[in-house]
Amino acid sequence: MTKKEKSAVTVRDMAVFSMLAALMFASKVIMDALPNVHLLGMFIMVYTRVYRVKALIPLYLFIFMTGLYGGFGLWWIPYLYIWAILWGVTMLLPRRMPRGVCAAVFPAVCCLFGLLYGVLYAPAQALLFGLDFHGMLAWIAAGLPFDLMHGIGNLFAGLLILPLSELLYRMERKKD
Repeated sequence: MTKKEKSAVTVRDMAVFSMLAALMFASKVIMDALPNVHLLGMFIMVYTRVYRVKALIPLYLFIFMTGLYGGFGLWWIPYLYIWAILWGVTMLLPRRMPRGVCAAVFPAVCCLFGLLYGVLYAPAQALLFGLDFHGMLAWIAAGLPFDLMHGIGNLFAGLLILPLSELLYRMERKKD
């Protein structure tokens, strides 16, 4: 199989990516009762470890579904870049880390992303609502308790990244 054939998105890929995006979306809706606690960071890291660049497909399908469900309001605009940051950080992680290192690094990255979510969201808030630098810092400070919950939730969800990505790797190998 040539590199071009390997990188092409097949009909099977689109079906799988649609299901993965639906899984992300369903998990988000089910967990909406818990503020800032969800499985999205874990899913993004798992999909990125397995599908690499193609993981952007289920990611942006999820973002689109979220906009359809909640309305394409100003709150939705930061979704266009925030989740891609986690994808990018995951892409930068070495692919061949020892299993024990992965077991520590993946939850740590997922946790750190949750802790920094408000900071990553803040520039869009500042631009969209005309906040100055001090207003943006106040917005970040007001959201710290939610970011703390986000980080703790992501830490626990991050414990699933290694086993789920290994499972998904095995499932993808069996299709060939």
